[in-house]
Amino acid sequence: MTQPKVILYTQPGCPPCGAEKEFLDSKGVEYEERNIREEPEYIQEMQELGSHSTPTTVIGDEVVIGFDPEKMSDLLDL
Repeated sequence: MTQPKVILYTQPGCPPCGAEKEFLDSKGVEYEERNIREEPEYIQEMQELGSHSTPTTVIGDEVVIGFDPEKMSDLLDL
């Protein structure tokens, strides 16, 4: 089974964002990081997903708000 596309919305000074990146890296998960401070349009994208905080992660068609390793593991079959 191929891994679903993973998009991670982050920002500087966000400890849970760093923890989530470390988690994904340790599991060998490829992801696209979207820093909302570098690209303001990412804030709008994140809000359209129903989130106003980082980290927000899109895994396939699912949205995970906050760092939730159990839910991400389930969605990624880890």
